[in-house]
Amino acid sequence: MVIIHYILMCLIFGTTFLAIKIGVDAGVPPFLSAGLRFLIAGLLLFSFMIWRKKTTIRLLFRKEMFLTGIGLTFGTFATLYWAEQYVTSGIAAVLSATGPMMIIIIQTIVLKQRANRTSFIGCVIGVIGVMLLIFPSFSIEISPFWLIGCFAIIIGEIFYASGSIYTKHVIKKFETTSPIALNAAQMMHGGILLILLSFCTENIQLATVFSPASIGSLFYLIIVGSMVGHSLYYWLVSQTNPVFPSTWLYISPLIAVVLGVVLYHEYFSWLTGIGALTIIVGTILVNFQTLRGLFLKKRVIKLADIKN
Repeated sequence: MVIIHYILMCLIFGTTFLAIKIGVDAGVPPFLSAGLRFLIAGLLLFSFMIWRKKTTIRLLFRKEMFLTGIGLTFGTFATLYWAEQYVTSGIAAVLSATGPMMIIIIQTIVLKQRANRTSFIGCVIGVIGVMLLIFPSFSIEISPFWLIGCFAIIIGEIFYASGSIYTKHVIKKFETTSPIALNAAQMMHGGILLILLSFCTENIQLATVFSPASIGSLFYLIIVGSMVGHSLYYWLVSQTNPVFPSTWLYISPLIAVVLGVVLYHEYFSWLTGIGALTIIVGTILVNFQTLRGLFLKKRVIKLADIKN
């Protein structure tokens, strides 16, 4: 079940960079677009969980939800949405692939946890693979805003890594609460903060917000990207560890290239193929211990069933 959910999450997240780019290019203020996405998605999910009696309104007033919302939603997506005004979706995917490495660095340097050498090597290989994959597909013109945008995404990944590590602590503390309810609560907090940031910094024009491209992008990101994708991510963190689910950041550029080649006959080179294989190798190395544990667990369960 973990592997199936992981594959589905990768497929969903593999399309979100382009969906964000479409909305931003349509003229929607980036902070407002991100805020509406997560506030609406979180509100719908949380309302559903209350209706199913899986949580209560009191969960929204816990400081843990606020802090998780800052890490996983506000810090990560404020920087990403803003940066995609100046950075292509491909480069954004490349820079976002530093997330798993940031997790390992924080766990090693800040939390003083012993690093897994195989996972660290896998992170490095994965980032190299993403760069090889994307490199033939874009050309860039260096500008100050391009550089600032790249730096902003990296800062966002530090928020993302911190939020992912903290999420594991939150899930253990609220072990009787559904991960979906926890995810919905943090998205609402992050969405509200993004909207407040938008009101303070952006010039909002309703004509751009309600354009077909903007509405289509927002609808897709709310329903598929946030409600489904982020719930799967939160569930995977609860079932595995913070690094394993975050490796979707290696797979998303691969999905984007495949869709481009199949649907739009985009350019595909031998370097792209090498990059794709490198990503797969890096992802396997990063997840080797987790995958091994999952397969061993399944084997033990099967052997127990046979004995019974």
